[in-house]
Amino acid sequence: MNPPPLLEVRDLKVHFPVQHGLFSRARSWVRAVDGVSFALAQGETLGLVGESGCGKTTLGRAVVRLVEPTAGSVHFAGEDITQLHGAELRSRRRGFQMIFQDPVASLNPRLTVEDIVGEPLDIHRLASDKAARRKRVEELLESVGLSAAHAQRYPHEFSGGQRQRIGIARALAVEPRLLVCDEPVSALDVSVQAQIVNLLQDIQRARGLSYLFVAHDLAVVEHISHRVMVMYLGHVAEIAESKRIVSAPKHPYTQALLSAVPEIDPASRRKRILLPGDVPSPINPPSGCPFHPRCPVAEARCKTEKPLLREVAPGQHAACHLA
Repeated sequence: MNPPPLLEVRDLKVHFPVQHGLFSRARSWVRAVDGVSFALAQGETLGLVGESGCGKTTLGRAVVRLVEPTAGSVHFAGEDITQLHGAELRSRRRGFQMIFQDPVASLNPRLTVEDIVGEPLDIHRLASDKAARRKRVEELLESVGLSAAHAQRYPHEFSGGQRQRIGIARALAVEPRLLVCDEPVSALDVSVQAQIVNLLQDIQRARGLSYLFVAHDLAVVEHISHRVMVMYLGHVAEIAESKRIVSAPKHPYTQALLSAVPEIDPASRRKRILLPGDVPSPINPPSGCPFHPRCPVAEARCKTEKPLLREVAPGQHAACHLA
């Protein structure tokens, strides 16, 4: 019998109001996340990919309650954290942390590295005194490939890759079980990206962490993820094991994304699929399948009937009538 998932998201929706005028009520809504469901096991990495504006980052922030969901639920370790507030939510935050995309903006420039990494220890009262706090900070810095001597420096004294390592050390300070990684390598050089991805994998093996890894680079996602979930316009288009989704994608949108990935071997190059038009507005999404205005194989029912996410191959689910 399989153990229950560490994280289970059920029909999650995040809608932002669009106000017209200074005192007027919201007349429309941005449907950033519109009914997403998935589960994440202990020690598993789920890669989350899609075009800019598809709702990846909003979904990640909603999972850790940095954005309030409009509807649906987020069950972490069997508890619905969307129902928690105040001190209850603060105490549960030890279990899930976030690594942000921009290592410059996410670190307070006025604090030393010791205070940045030590702040979670203070909030959750995990250090008995200053000496214990300093020792714990030094251990965390060394665990991410930095030196204890870096503790008294400020963020501007570090490179982009080193700043991201500081952000990872801060996230690990409270010993979480889940890390939501919001494009943690997109702002870094390619060589540094590989170092950070390898570091995250080493940390996962050592600590048994689960990752929700948000990215737009399919090559990075394929390398680090056990499974991949493809999003389009706030919906899940496809979800499957990373190797299967790369070798045999079922959804036309996934096929188009993969066709754009550069390949070294000309013999293995996929035929490029060019999608017409732009991504529709999440304020006024199309009826039926959200992808049908750009889909090269759409049929009449795709315009009126919304496809359900269903199993189209063992362990592979796609929201497409034709898959």
